[in-house]
Formats: sequence, structure tokens, C-alpha cells
Amino acid sequence: MQEDRPPHPPFTRETARQKVQAAEDAWNTRDPRRVALAYTPDSVWRNRDVFVHGREEIVAFLARKWERERDYALRKSLWAFDGDRIAVRFQYEWRDAEDQWWRSYGNELWEFDERGLMRRREASINDVAIAEADRRVHGPRPADELGADIPLR
Repeated sequence: MQEDRPPHPPFTRETARQKVQAAEDAWNTRDPRRVALAYTPDSVWRNRDVFVHGREEIVAFLARKWERERDYALRKSLWAFDGDRIAVRFQYEWRDAEDQWWRSYGNELWEFDERGLMRRREASINDVAIAEADRRVHGPRPADELGADIPLR
């Protein structure tokens, strides 16, 4: 059976936003296997300085990530789209083993196949230490915040 993950390219503004929200929702589950199903079996990633190839490596990468990044909570925002590509801004917050909170800022470039599976993901990410009182991302996005942009600072 051939996998399918609508919406499919070419993207419109609405379908690109749907794709971004679906990715945010999936990543906020912190379930590596569920997240990996949105990618082609031979998907290639660059995440910071790590290069990943294929779903099994994606699962292993995400399992390590969410073991280290405790209480991870993410927001994504559509930046641009064209044909089978989407650019995304994102921020997520997490705490480390010493209970230091972090906000990670980043940009992603996504490329999809005709079935709506992501075949390429490139992520550039920077981390900023924050006080727990400065947190603004607390779990999955509530319904009243759907479509809201994320502030730069």
C-alpha cells in the first residue's frame, strides 16, 4: 500500500498552513514513530550539525532528542511556500537535566513528494537560556491560538 499524507503539493497558502500545523501537532506528541510517518522512507535531514537518513534514523534521532529536551513544547509558523516546498520559522521550549529552561529558535526548509510526505528537511537552530518565569510555550497550541504567529522575542 502506498503511503499518503495530505495535503499534497503544489501547496496553496491554506494547505501550506495545514501542513505546518499538522507538523507542530505531531512533534508536540513527542512520539518518534508517529512523527517519522510524515517523512519518506528515504528522507534526508540536516538538524543543526547532525545528518539523518531514513525513517529509522529519524526515530532514533527524535528519541535521543526528547530524552535530552524534557517537557518539549513547540510552535511553528509558515514563512513561505512554493510548489512542493515550505519554509517555516519555529520556537520550542524545553528544560535540560539540570532544570535550566531553554528556548530554541529556528528555521526549516521542507520539500515534499507528490503524496505529501516530506523527503527533505533542513533545520538551523539556536538555543537561548531562559528563566522558567519567561516561558510562553506550555504544551500543544490551544485552539484559540491556531494560526497565530510566534513573536521573535
